[in-house]
Amino acid sequence: MERPTTVKALSAVGGDVASVLLFVALGRSAHHDELTAGGMASTSWPFLAGLAGGWLAARGWRRPMSLLPTGVSATVGCVGLGMVLRVTAGQGTEPAFIAVAAAFLAFFLLGWRTAAIGIDRLQAPRATA
Repeated sequence: MERPTTVKALSAVGGDVASVLLFVALGRSAHHDELTAGGMASTSWPFLAGLAGGWLAARGWRRPMSLLPTGVSATVGCVGLGMVLRVTAGQGTEPAFIAVAAAFLAFFLLGWRTAAIGIDRLQAPRATA
């Protein structure tokens, strides 16, 4: 049975936000920064704002689980706009950080969608010949 679009959109937003927060938590932990609410918020807001921009650009609520356009647009917005916002906020954007952020966020934002698509295909009723 097909889930309603609203449920899919909320699930996709949840998956994307969880991916960003995981990235931030792992990064802060790796750099020995505390995982306080304030620290998480100050580090994650540029990426979450970029993610929202990517969702809006792709009108992600229409096809929330799709790789194209939603997954790719979410990734590009999260990394691209996220880095611009980090610069604006006076946070670091070293080339190595940009590469790691892009790789991690692409892997997770596109990866969970790829897994979900695969699971949906496995669960889809098969036509009998």
